[in-house]
Amino acid sequence: MNRPLLIATLLLCFVGLLFLYSASPNRAFTLKGNFALKQFLWMVFAFFIFWRVLSVDYKRFYDLAYVLYGVNLFLLVLVLILGKATRLGAQRWLAIGPFAFQPSEFLKITFVLAIARFLSGRDLEFSERKIVLISLGLTVIPAFLILKEPHLGTALILFPILFSLLYVAGLRKDFFLWVFFLGILLGPLGWFFLKEYQRSRLLIFVNPNLDPLGAGYSVIQSRISIGSGWLFGKGYLSGTQTQLNFLPERHTDFIFSVIGEEWGFIGAAAVIFLYFFMVKKGIEIAARSREDFVRLTAAGLTTMLAGHIFVNIAMTMGFLPVVGLPLPFISYGGSWLTTCLVTVAILLNIGREKEF
Repeated sequence: MNRPLLIATLLLCFVGLLFLYSASPNRAFTLKGNFALKQFLWMVFAFFIFWRVLSVDYKRFYDLAYVLYGVNLFLLVLVLILGKATRLGAQRWLAIGPFAFQPSEFLKITFVLAIARFLSGRDLEFSERKIVLISLGLTVIPAFLILKEPHLGTALILFPILFSLLYVAGLRKDFFLWVFFLGILLGPLGWFFLKEYQRSRLLIFVNPNLDPLGAGYSVIQSRISIGSGWLFGKGYLSGTQTQLNFLPERHTDFIFSVIGEEWGFIGAAAVIFLYFFMVKKGIEIAARSREDFVRLTAAGLTTMLAGHIFVNIAMTMGFLPVVGLPLPFISYGGSWLTTCLVTVAILLNIGREKEF
């Protein structure tokens, strides 16, 4: 087993519990308001799934890829029909008794497996257009269903994952240049398909002071939190923006702001180093593999983790619009934590089972 990757994962999970405890409005040993305790219970369940995935023959991922993808699409449709809506109107959760989960989070894994299987063993030189169109179809269908929830960030992250898989599969580089220029030309048209709150986020990204007490409040407080940490931070459990409730969504989208405030640049850099090390290990697994499916799966899953890390940290510092992508292993959420741990379990599995 790739022990350094496992150790990095355990350390990030531990850091997540530490800062979820700091971000909790209630630190008593009760489920009400104690995000760290809730996350720990989810972690027990997630690690059970983690070890089960480790015990599976990696070839089973190839056999079940389309089945898992199809089941996940069915769950996304079910969310739109029977899903549990939040106070803000988003309909992303399916409830089973007292538990609720997000199928869109698990889709990130099943999507990678399905595309990796489809691209495995195919010669793009002779049927490039057909392969690209089918791959886009496999991407657009779940992206459309996720947009209907709505969850723009998760829908958009599927496309960088797809492009990374196509690149690893050997697609000509000029294809990506065409996609880049088309994105620049057609990007402005996307404005007319955005919901009002999504447009506000883009405007706030350009100038947070347009609505400092409304849509821009989260970004402003996040930047204040990170900046006030300076080099060594204000100390664990001593961040004023966090402890005095100035920082919204500090347990989910803006958990990195809590780290920056309480542990400063040194602590935040240490967390980023753990992420860098994890992504590096994922790339190594992909680069050393001789099997198409293993190489593509490792590349896709690593891109998924790297995309979340980059976008989340960038949006907390105001370098990207707020799109609601959580930070791997640290942001609160049972579905997301399980997705992250299963992702690492698959990387460990294919890195262990295959002697490169």
